[in-house]
Amino acid sequence: MLFPAIWFLLAAADFTQVSERAEQARTTGRIEDAVVLYSEGVQLRPAWADGWWSLGTLLFEQQRFPEAGAALNRFVSLTPNAWTAYAPLALCEYETRHYDNAEKRFEQWAAKKPPASKALMADAFFHWALLLTRSGRFEQALVLLTAQAKAGNTGEAVTEAMGLASLRIPYLPEDYPAAEREPVWLAGRATLESRLRRFDQAAADAKQLLLHYGNHPNVHYFLGIVSLDANDSAGASNEFQRELEISPRHVPALLQLVFYNLERGESGEALPLAERAVAIAPSDFVSHAALGKALYAAGRFEESAHQLETARKIAPESPYVRWWLSQTYAALGRPDDAERERAVFAKLKPRTPQEDAR
Repeated sequence: MLFPAIWFLLAAADFTQVSERAEQARTTGRIEDAVVLYSEGVQLRPAWADGWWSLGTLLFEQQRFPEAGAALNRFVSLTPNAWTAYAPLALCEYETRHYDNAEKRFEQWAAKKPPASKALMADAFFHWALLLTRSGRFEQALVLLTAQAKAGNTGEAVTEAMGLASLRIPYLPEDYPAAEREPVWLAGRATLESRLRRFDQAAADAKQLLLHYGNHPNVHYFLGIVSLDANDSAGASNEFQRELEISPRHVPALLQLVFYNLERGESGEALPLAERAVAIAPSDFVSHAALGKALYAAGRFEESAHQLETARKIAPESPYVRWWLSQTYAALGRPDDAERERAVFAKLKPRTPQEDAR
């Protein structure tokens, strides 16, 4: 029988030997040996955070996602503020269909902006965009996908993802109905060309989409967005009106028309549309913000402040709500409140496409 002190020394010696062999195997490219040795090491010392990290990243590189996710989860549980691990962990959770967890991890990772390779960043932002589409956050998804396209990633995966987000279909690429594939691809190609400012090609795909799917929900809304990309605001307005004929409760189309009328100085046209959007979607901060803007344009500053304060309560992280609220407070003669909102706006103001998607 071994005395406890002797057992501890022998175990420590075993761990030291295993950890050194694991590191040597990793640095010399003997990946399978390294995985075996790191697995042995974390069994000998379960609190070995660096071992869990090395094991998790090696398994991730081998696309052994369930095992990699388990190892990275252990690393995160042992390491405060382990933000670097969140992107690969989120990708593991995506691949194992833990989608809600993955989306939350991506958001936390992007908020902290830890260092990462270009390849990992591209992979993470692409899969985050897919999950944003699945959650119905289509505009945020398109921000990320547009950044991918402008960086040169214009392949089939990005095209299909753009089509799903553009037609507001809340599915992952592997899950959406087969009957939607043609309109998704037409919309995806049109969006890709439009965001790359190749408007002639975008118009050709949009024409095919309109010809075959002109009565489908969201098609005219999408065509309106393409028109906005091409600086054709009047054409966009016509498409948004057409969408409302097909889908009378289409809040995004209503909001686009609100802002179109406000840009033309027609607050009287904008107000009923904004009120209609709030009535349909009372928990949507953009609807309240749009109504606040319309009331401000009509000189109804107290009511404007109320709507913008409601929007701020729903989405305190929105920089533009803060900016519009600062203007309304200034109009009401409340300079301290206006300055406070401007200061918050300055901290929240997006600086990159990825940040704008948060």
